[in-house]
Amino acid sequence: MKYSPFSIKHLQQTFGFHFLRFCMGVVILILIVVFHDIFSKGFGIISWEFLTTAPRKGMTEGGIYPAIVGTFYVTVLTAIFSVPLGMGCAIYLNEYAPDSKLTRLIRMSIRNLSGVPSIVYGLFGVALFVELFKLGTCLLASGLTLGLMTLPWTITASEEALKSVPRSYREGSLALGATQWQSIRTNVLPYAVPGMLTGIILGLARAAGETAPILFTGAAFYLPFLPESLSDQFMALPYHLYIMSTQHHAITQVRPIAYGTALVLIVLVFLLNLSAVVLRYQLRKRYRE
Repeated sequence: MKYSPFSIKHLQQTFGFHFLRFCMGVVILILIVVFHDIFSKGFGIISWEFLTTAPRKGMTEGGIYPAIVGTFYVTVLTAIFSVPLGMGCAIYLNEYAPDSKLTRLIRMSIRNLSGVPSIVYGLFGVALFVELFKLGTCLLASGLTLGLMTLPWTITASEEALKSVPRSYREGSLALGATQWQSIRTNVLPYAVPGMLTGIILGLARAAGETAPILFTGAAFYLPFLPESLSDQFMALPYHLYIMSTQHHAITQVRPIAYGTALVLIVLVFLLNLSAVVLRYQLRKRYRE
């Protein structure tokens, strides 16, 4: 029996689609299993007291309020240090820098830095900010370290968003006598900002869940109070979860608290990712109108 080329291509296409659906289903199933385990074991401990009180009795009682606030503080510092510098670098590389071997080398280096393990950034932060700049283990050192880790992600996402803007937008304004910066500011950035902000927020969401960069630069195991300055140590949700899960002297007793902390951290990262999607949709809708 002979098969036509059309039927063979049809079978290949059908097999490919079903294989992709299978891969997607496996990933979704794994996510459901993990989230169900964390939700079922951590939801019962979530309460107003758990979210708004400090830990007590060696973190065997009380809540995680200092860890929530500390995570918020260090994420804000990360944004302050990485977003303006990353966006400015992306604008220069895409709009001003010549297409030379040096520029291509810089781009390749930035992309390679995006894949460097976070523990390397943690050790570099210790050497640079804690030891060389004499900042000590504090909130500022952790924010600077996370800012460095997020910077390659911010530059790459911003540059890709700038590349998506058609070249004709720039050429049209330049033909009317605008300067290059006026062309970028009025005809390029408004259309690139949604994609830039999406990548930036996703990078900050990743930074908010990192443990290694803050492990040596400022995070503390147990502080029942909030940091009052940038030179103070702080508690953070990822490091708190790490200690409660692996280093606590009564792991079995505090396991429900660890699951509750994990659930709060997942919700925090999910809200950051959701805000990126909503912000991108609103900005694109605004510019289309």
